[in-house]
Amino acid sequence: MGMDFNKKNISPGDAEVTMKIISGDGVRVAQPLFPVEGQGSIPMSPLQLNIEALDLKTALEINRAWHSRLPLLPYSTVIRKHGIAFGATYLNVYFAVAIWSTPCARMLDNGFTYELRRMAICNNAPKNTASRMISIMCKILKKKTHYCRLISYQDTEVHTGTIYKASGWIATNKSKTGFGWSNSKKKSKWAGRGLSNKEQSIAPKIRWEKQIRPESTLNITIPKINKETQQLKLF
Repeated sequence: MGMDFNKKNISPGDAEVTMKIISGDGVRVAQPLFPVEGQGSIPMSPLQLNIEALDLKTALEINRAWHSRLPLLPYSTVIRKHGIAFGATYLNVYFAVAIWSTPCARMLDNGFTYELRRMAICNNAPKNTASRMISIMCKILKKKTHYCRLISYQDTEVHTGTIYKASGWIATNKSKTGFGWSNSKKKSKWAGRGLSNKEQSIAPKIRWEKQIRPESTLNITIPKINKETQQLKLF
């Protein structure tokens, strides 16, 4: 696929992947079309996965390969919105990625809220990988950042919300039917490059939230961070 994922491999079948939805947590996953030799062992438990910081460009490339609904997310947008990324690895192989940034909704972009923008998990990842990864990321974000509240959105047409419930998140808002996540400006931008994000369903969306510290503890005077080296400083 002409993508450089540094020293780690994508698990398994990085050359040819197809997308499907698994039951339960409804996370988008990648499944190899053909078995790939020499990829190493498959973890039997999510406890075997190492959750670590991942550079944004690598995370975005993996998301583009694995995420069937929203494969595209501009690097410039994530950087501008103070994005960071995580990867779940086992024996030097990626089994899941997650991308965070400040909220897309301007009303929620208040300086102490952080949004889980994308999460993609390989089909061969062990059961409960998503909930464990979310739990670990919450702990890291609490320790390494100033954010107080975490949010993420569930598309009720394909997601059940299991991963959020298992991680102690609370459903706080449900949008009305007819709300989509794509807009004409974004569509035309990617269409000009021969790319596109599939239009999401107009099924209701549920916003999940997790408070990781009281908002009263936030020091509003947040030091400026060099965007290009932000992740290195946080981790």
